[in-house]
Amino acid sequence: MQDDKAGGVPIRTVKSFLSKIPSVVTGTDIVQWLMKNLSIEDPVEAIHMGSLIAAQGYIFPISDHVLTLKDDGTFYRFQAPYFWPSNCWEPENTDYAIYLCKRTMQNKARLELADYEAENLARLQRAFARKWEFIFMQAEAQVKIDRKKDKTERKILDSQERAFWDVHRPVPGCVNTTEMDIRKCRRMKNPQKVKKSVYGVTEDSQSQSPVHMPSQPIRKTTKEDFRKKITFLNVQIDRHCLKMSKVAESLITYSDQYIEYDPFITPAEPSNPWISDDATLWDIEMSKEPSQQRVKRWGFSIDEVLKDPVGRDLFLRFLESEFSSENLRFWLAVQDLKRQPLQDVATRVEEIWQEFLAPGAQSPINLDSHSYERTSQNVQDPGRYTFEDAQEHIYKLMKSDSYARFLRSNTYQDLLLAKKKGKSLAGKRLTGLMQSS
Repeated sequence: MQDDKAGGVPIRTVKSFLSKIPSVVTGTDIVQWLMKNLSIEDPVEAIHMGSLIAAQGYIFPISDHVLTLKDDGTFYRFQAPYFWPSNCWEPENTDYAIYLCKRTMQNKARLELADYEAENLARLQRAFARKWEFIFMQAEAQVKIDRKKDKTERKILDSQERAFWDVHRPVPGCVNTTEMDIRKCRRMKNPQKVKKSVYGVTEDSQSQSPVHMPSQPIRKTTKEDFRKKITFLNVQIDRHCLKMSKVAESLITYSDQYIEYDPFITPAEPSNPWISDDATLWDIEMSKEPSQQRVKRWGFSIDEVLKDPVGRDLFLRFLESEFSSENLRFWLAVQDLKRQPLQDVATRVEEIWQEFLAPGAQSPINLDSHSYERTSQNVQDPGRYTFEDAQEHIYKLMKSDSYARFLRSNTYQDLLLAKKKGKSLAGKRLTGLMQSS
């Protein structure tokens, strides 16, 4: 549709009074293209198809923020491929804060913040009070870069960026298409709306809920229903299959990485406790002075750091130096919640909420709006897994950001280097003793 040379929708620049509107198409042009190229006979169906495309942000109107398609002379613009939803964009609240802050610096009537955007900016400024200087600097740097661009190009990019946020932070009252993720819906705690499922097959709601409406008779599951489920499961199994070569390659890579940590394959020092009944190796592994092997293992994945008490404490001290320790403390608090006695769960949920998520919390964490809304709903019915969505979001945040910096930091590198030196010195002493004897 966007390729003008291959029979796409003609993109043109339109004159309007004393100004020009660059790179636009009309709603009528899009509807006609859909009817011609998709063999659609009914214009209403073409408008519906175009509205679905617009709701995802691939095309957007330049005059308002309602992402629908109209069969008239309304001007639309194509979204830049960088902002396409197919690129699996999941912007954070910090990105949104930088965008809004940048808009306030540009001082143009067409870029003036709407009321709901001004409210969002104020809320984000309170939430990121300690990081606001960094956010302001980021916005300021982006504004300087934008000012170097051509005026027409900057005008188009501004509209495309604003359309991107219309999809991910829509105007109140508009449908948010980014919330329709079946994997996230399955984790919601409302069993009346979302049923547990296996590979997308929804279990019969009448078999789960003990209460039935008298006006709706209970329908028995027929053989045809089972056949449909079996067929669907077979399709899903085929879809989730991996090539044996890929599985073998992954297994070999994992084995090569952990081979020196397997006492059955690599002789353990001082001895294999499973053979000699000597527990010295386990004592060394649990000691507060980590060996070179343990320190090296922390670099394999964030899970290795989190399950090692010494590595976890070191990671926490590193986060404290970056003023972001609240993320790890929240993750640990949620892990501890899952092991609490049932009678203490509700009290512990409230404590975690007040410390990390409530308005004016002592240690606020950075959550996206969707995770925050789901967690707010789950808190109304507290359980051991109330903060599961929030914990997963924080885990991904630490894995992609903080953990990578931790591995590059002097804190980790100095310890790794010291352990290597200590091991080499011990090896030299042992060699010298053997030669003297």
